[in-house]
This record gives sequence, structure tokens and C-alpha cells, in this order.
Amino acid sequence: MFASQLHSCRSLLYVPASNVRAIAKARMLDADLIILDCEDSVKPHEKVAARETAVDTARMAIIGKLIGIRINAIGTSWHEDDLAAVAGSRADCVVLPKVESGEAAASIASSCGKPLLAMIETPAGVLRAHGIAQAAAALLVGTNDLAASLGISSSSGRSGLAYSLQAIVLGGRAAGVAVFDGVYNRLEDAAGFKAECEEGRAYGFDGKSLIHPSQVDVANRIFSPGPAEVAEAKRLIAAARGGAERFEGRMIEAMHVAEAEALLAKARR
Repeated sequence: MFASQLHSCRSLLYVPASNVRAIAKARMLDADLIILDCEDSVKPHEKVAARETAVDTARMAIIGKLIGIRINAIGTSWHEDDLAAVAGSRADCVVLPKVESGEAAASIASSCGKPLLAMIETPAGVLRAHGIAQAAAALLVGTNDLAASLGISSSSGRSGLAYSLQAIVLGGRAAGVAVFDGVYNRLEDAAGFKAECEEGRAYGFDGKSLIHPSQVDVANRIFSPGPAEVAEAKRLIAAARGGAERFEGRMIEAMHVAEAEALLAKARR
């Protein structure tokens, strides 16, 4: 059931677990998954309080939304306490940064007892994406850290990340799990954000992780099947008779029918 819900997620909004006002606002948004962040967005002296707030927030069910908690990475002084707190919480999933092996992913998922969203943020993580995906419920790209670890300037766009992004999608798809694109940092660049969402969908991502409420509606729209897509999928299914055949000027076969059925299932969800 949770895996099906993840495949339908279009927008994953990071909210600092130390910011009570931001959490209250996020509850009112249409984000499919709210990730209460105890890692990068939280100052060191606020880590303990943020962890407590995240657990308290997860206790309050929010209709129509999944709640995840991003804990601090393995090897940090907060990791073990974060993991124990999330394991005892009502969060739907745990988000782990900088995952670099399937063994680490399996260990965390087992210790926590909750579905794991594994963040791929390093070259080692990219190269082992399939193994990590086999132990996780989903893969989530950490594009900022990944670009930095590859020596790619933040001003040079995503062309240098293309291979890594496709490798992560490939690893996730081979394991049958959802895969989510990374964040877009330039909050005032609405056109750039829209273009990156469209690129992410073209790469095969199920949805996009977000850092600001203003990004939710655009991500939801772009990662949802549009009316024209839904209508075409219905026509294709109705027209299909089995085997290879012509449909509206192109050739289709069973694979295209299955693709259309999956699109309609996502639209229904």
C-alpha cells in the first residue's frame, strides 16, 4: 500500500523541523509528502528540539498527506538518537541522507522498522543505486550535494548531472521503487523551476522534492497526467485489439497498453 502511495507522490516538501510556523503552513498545502527535516536545515544547537518537534508533528495525522522525517546521516552525533526517535514515532517513513550502499540502507530500514527513502548524494551512491533501491522504498536525489561532490558548479546547470540522474532512475526502476528528483534552489525563478520539473518528468522521475511552498502547485501539475494524456490513454486502451497495430498515426503494442493503464491508475490516485 505504501509503495503505491509513493509512486503517486508528485511533491515532497522539506520543512525544517525547528520551524513551527513553517510546519503549520505546510499542513495546509497540497504537498503529497511532508518531510520534517532534522538535518541540513537545522542548526546544531537546535537538533534535539527539532527531533522532538518532528516526532510530535508525526503524531498528528494530516488527512491526505504522508509524513516523513529526515534524520541526520550515519556517523553524526545525532544519528542514533534520531533513528530511535523515528522508529518509535508515527511517521510514515524515514529519510536518510548520503546513503552509499545497499547494506547501509538495509540496516537502517531494519533498525527503524519503517519504509526508507534513501537519498543519493555522492558518486558512490550513484554507482550503487540499484543495490540501495533493493533495500529502500524509494530513491531521492540530493542534487546539491551530488553536484558539489562531482565538482560541478551550481551556476552550470544540470547537464553535468545528466548521467547520474539517469543512473539513479535506472537503479530505482530496476528495483521497482519510486524515484524523486532533487530540489530547485532559485526561488524567484518560476520559469526555471517549471522547466526543471518538466525535465525531471522526462527523465522518468515520479515527482520532485521541494524547498518552498510556492513550488508545490507547479510540481503537482507537471507530475500529474494531464487531461489530454488521460484522454489519449483511454482512446488507446479502447482501440487496442492485441498485437502490433496502428493507433492515431503510430504503432502500438501490449507495452503501450500497459503504459496507458499505469497512467490512468496514477491519475485516479
